Amino acid sequence: MVKITIEQLDVTLGHRRVLDKIDTAFASGTLTGIIGPNGAGKSTLARAMLALVPASGTVRIDGEDVAAMPRGQLARRIAYVPQGQTLHWPLSVERLVGLGRLPHLAPMSRIGDADTAAIERAMARADVLHLRHRVATELSGGERARALFARALAVEAPTLLVDEPLASLDPGHQIDAMVLLRAEAADGALVIAVLHDLTLAARYCDRLLLIDQGRVIADGTAAAVLTAERLRAVYGIDAHVETGGDWPTITTLGRASG
Repeated sequence: MVKITIEQLDVTLGHRRVLDKIDTAFASGTLTGIIGPNGAGKSTLARAMLALVPASGTVRIDGEDVAAMPRGQLARRIAYVPQGQTLHWPLSVERLVGLGRLPHLAPMSRIGDADTAAIERAMARADVLHLRHRVATELSGGERARALFARALAVEAPTLLVDEPLASLDPGHQIDAMVLLRAEAADGALVIAVLHDLTLAARYCDRLLLIDQGRVIADGTAAAVLTAERLRAVYGIDAHVETGGDWPTITTLGRASG
């Protein structure tokens, strides 16, 4: 079991306050979607959880301050897939996934049997075993996304943090990505995903954290968070929210008027 606790988290970049007194917590076995309009502070929150941006307040994982944690230790606790990741080196998929084991290796050490087994498990979970000998830079967008997921899964960290994992994916591959995240949470991982697609977030996430202008606006189930009134106030849209099924579905009607 793992728990991440955030208390009074503030981030100022340049002269702009991007996060303002964020208080929240995340626990194992849940898939939490962080949602909100562009510029709300979603990606900054993800990066602040990894101490990648200067911040005040605290982020703790199992009671330990993330900012004071050695980077290797933190990398073993939280596997991170940033948004817009570009592959520059013509590595095979298997070698790319193997990079996920670096936090576990001492300097100048080699991949061992335990690492090889972890790589195999990660490729199987992300459904890229058949791509293992392909050059990663030559993959399609959906294949590349799965390979990057596999690299993160190879860390075998108790927490998986992904930033906009659905970007540039077609609808089918978006569903595949969400099914993968859902499965990781069902297996006991703490999974946090920055998302834009509200219907997919509502369908697959246990919990939604809605952020606007650096503040938490709503936190709870999709049905509780995604109301027509809140979508109008936060996103500036008129929307029809259908709540008759297993999850809310959102139909955008247009920009809010008046």
